[in-house]
Amino acid sequence: MNIREGNGASVHCRRKQVNKMQKEGKSSSLIKRHVTGALILPVFIAYIYYLEPLPYFLVLLGVVAVIAMREFYEMYRVPARLYIPCIMIGILLFYVFCRYPAYVKEGIFVSLLLLLLLRLFFANTPSGCMSEIAPITVGFFYIAFFLSFQWLLRTGDNGLEYIFLLYIATWLSDSMAYYIGTYLGRHKLYPAVSPNKTIEGAFGSIIGGILGVVIIKNIFDIPTLSTMSVITIGITLGIAALIGDLIESMFKRDAGVKDSSNFIPGHGGILDKIDGFLVTGPVLYFIVRYF
Repeated sequence: MNIREGNGASVHCRRKQVNKMQKEGKSSSLIKRHVTGALILPVFIAYIYYLEPLPYFLVLLGVVAVIAMREFYEMYRVPARLYIPCIMIGILLFYVFCRYPAYVKEGIFVSLLLLLLLRLFFANTPSGCMSEIAPITVGFFYIAFFLSFQWLLRTGDNGLEYIFLLYIATWLSDSMAYYIGTYLGRHKLYPAVSPNKTIEGAFGSIIGGILGVVIIKNIFDIPTLSTMSVITIGITLGIAALIGDLIESMFKRDAGVKDSSNFIPGHGGILDKIDGFLVTGPVLYFIVRYF
């Protein structure tokens, strides 16, 4: 065997080892994903089903908002001296969105004014002010405001049924997109934003959305949902969940991170888990309210 053949064999062996390690890594990640889901999901369902919306559901959304905002601000490397008080402002704004929607304009004004004052007086230089203020402002609306629609949905007519419809349809959209994209995906969807997402996975998201609405329709027997509305809502939520995933992927690519954090083993951060819900929540709220 000559040197070139020897090198070729060595490269081939190394590639096999790398591929084996990647498969083992995916397998380990899937195991963590399934175990974590199996532990959290029953508790989450019982919490939503048996406990009153006020204060329990509102507190749950508030905790999620705090963690997600922190992940978002750390992802964009906002200084702690600024993002910690701004999380407090954000959660107060979230409370206004949920409990006092008539005062949303006043809440937005006060929140943004406080943010500007904090940056003005707690930093030694105006340099970089926009790079710090911009992600905080986006976090107020992208996380706190978008999450508040789940509260409005939960406290409206048939609120329990619709909040389960939202969660199950979005969860199945995410799951079907993941598994169909992983095992059947061949055509890239939007590689500049999310290299691993595929067109096949996008169709999986729509299938999952329809399946989720069908399941909840049959469990709760929601009288206002016809067969056509089940299909329409399922397709809409499947697309909305995919858009929510792509939006967060855009932010992560911009920030140069793979996950928002490692808060949930095998799943990434809280923001990684709620990205679809941040869009499907408002979408379902508007469907229920206006259609």
